[in-house]
Amino acid sequence: FMKQLITTINWIKKDYSSHPFRFGIEFLAWLITIGCSIVMAITVPNPPLFELYIVWIFGCVLYTWSAWTRGSFGMLANYIALTLIDSVGLYRIIITA
Repeated sequence: FMKQLITTINWIKKDYSSHPFRFGIEFLAWLITIGCSIVMAITVPNPPLFELYIVWIFGCVLYTWSAWTRGSFGMLANYIALTLIDSVGLYRIIITA
């Protein structure tokens, strides 16, 4: 367990050292998604979807940029799809309000 933990910590340090700005963006996006999940869990059955969508989409855009700069096709495709799907959801909330 300790060997794997040390390997993971070294990988995180290397990632930060190689691209500190991207690391910060990814960390911010992670905080956003965790925050949205917590708010959703706390406010069910009536979550503030309009506000959550705006924040969540912003986080997805940050992750999309990070995936692009990493050259990660899977992450890029995933976050483009999430951004588009959730943007449609936000649009539907706006037009039905």
